[in-house]
Amino acid sequence: MKILGVDPGSRVTGWGLVETDGWDLRHLAHGAFKLGSGELPTRLRVLAESLDEVLAEHRPEEMAVEQLFTAKNARSALVLGHARGVVLLAAARGGLSLHEYTPMQVKSSVTGYGKAEKQQVQAAVATQLCLREPPQPFDASDALAVALCHAAASRLSQRMAAGELPGALT
Repeated sequence: MKILGVDPGSRVTGWGLVETDGWDLRHLAHGAFKLGSGELPTRLRVLAESLDEVLAEHRPEEMAVEQLFTAKNARSALVLGHARGVVLLAAARGGLSLHEYTPMQVKSSVTGYGKAEKQQVQAAVATQLCLREPPQPFDASDALAVALCHAAASRLSQRMAAGELPGALT
């Protein structure tokens, strides 16, 4: 299964693609869309077009997205929400199964600590995917972390459904 992880942003949106067979993980690609500093509608169009290109090139089956965090600045949260909406629309238009995780869930899954710093997440992602260099920029490593979080959650769900875990429902 190919999983596209996305870390939405209004200026930079990270993306990362992993493949899993239920246990083994393989890094396929990652990057960041630099949306510029122009007007918001223009940045959102660039985001939509960039996501469409990645979806067409890599054909993921599922998308995992980081949920909005509580922002102190309402305007920042609103602008980020617009970018997130574009990402959600791209998933729907692409027919992808969509999964959302909080930043704390992602960090806990990847590093074991829900308040890990970006450098810790980046290092954990590089280790888990056997990358020679930590993925750059942080937006891309965060997106890969979201994809890894979903891969782990999917693996757990499959094992529980199969009755492979103690106390699992059968």
